Amino acid sequence: MDRKEAGFVGLGLMGAPMAANLLAAGWAVSAWNRSPAALEAFEARGGSSVAAVEALRDLPVIVFMLPDLSDIEDASAALLAGWAARPPAPGTAVLVMSSVSPSAVQEFGARVAAASGGNAVVVDAPVSGGTKGALDGTLAIMAGASEADFRRLLPLFSAMGSTVRRLGPLGAGSLAKACNQLIVGTTTAALAEAAELAERSGMDVAALYEVLAGGLAGSRVLDIVGPRLAAKNYEPTGPAKFMHKDLSFVLESAAAAGAAVPMAAAGVELYAELKRQRLGDRDLAVVRQTIANLSDNPTVNTTVNPAVKTN
Repeated sequence: MDRKEAGFVGLGLMGAPMAANLLAAGWAVSAWNRSPAALEAFEARGGSSVAAVEALRDLPVIVFMLPDLSDIEDASAALLAGWAARPPAPGTAVLVMSSVSPSAVQEFGARVAAASGGNAVVVDAPVSGGTKGALDGTLAIMAGASEADFRRLLPLFSAMGSTVRRLGPLGAGSLAKACNQLIVGTTTAALAEAAELAERSGMDVAALYEVLAGGLAGSRVLDIVGPRLAAKNYEPTGPAKFMHKDLSFVLESAAAAGAAVPMAAAGVELYAELKRQRLGDRDLAVVRQTIANLSDNPTVNTTVNPAVKTN
């Protein structure tokens, strides 16, 4: 891009280190966040802040890193109203880097195009790699964009991630992230089940995971989440409740494509139970506690706990 200037909306667990890496790569970044403490920390790193999202209207690219598309729509409402009155410069990019619905982000793209007189384009570019990847600048970034838009945004993506791919047009990035979450969510749940089964049978979970890591069951999920599962460390690196949302996007996309996704369907119900147990604000590894609670409660519905026998 001609101007290494960007707006950044959302300085949470993921957004703050991502924006910091843009600063480190020489980008001038103006940020908005609901809580002022995060903005103060960002300014201490050399960034700047704005009082309202619409103040970012003339920047060439605006990154949104908020929990869901509904949050992005709320935060951008005044921005789009301003663009409707006075369109932005041609080629303005709105980056949705959160995990959102593939179909809903396409609809959002159409609304942004209409409000901006066709001058702004939405690119979905969700990320994977957790807070460590965000801190290290090694995120995997899955983009849905035209080839031309992807190429001009590549310097920005490369400041935050080490594996950056264009998967197709708008919506493809979000579908790729849904597939990623299908694997991460169900693998974490399987590891949690294995941990509970092993421990209740008298086995050391850490030793089990060590031998699993040396065989076909080894994975990045085991490497990263396994130690937290074994230690029952549920301090949040990202709220577990979002996995329910993400797996719901898998079901939505599968229905549209005519694909069977039995693992995703089971995962949606398990993570719904996690939320019912009021564990949603803990780390993803807390799915082990969900399974422990199911193990201790034989009256739970068999769709959640199929080990329960009924006559």
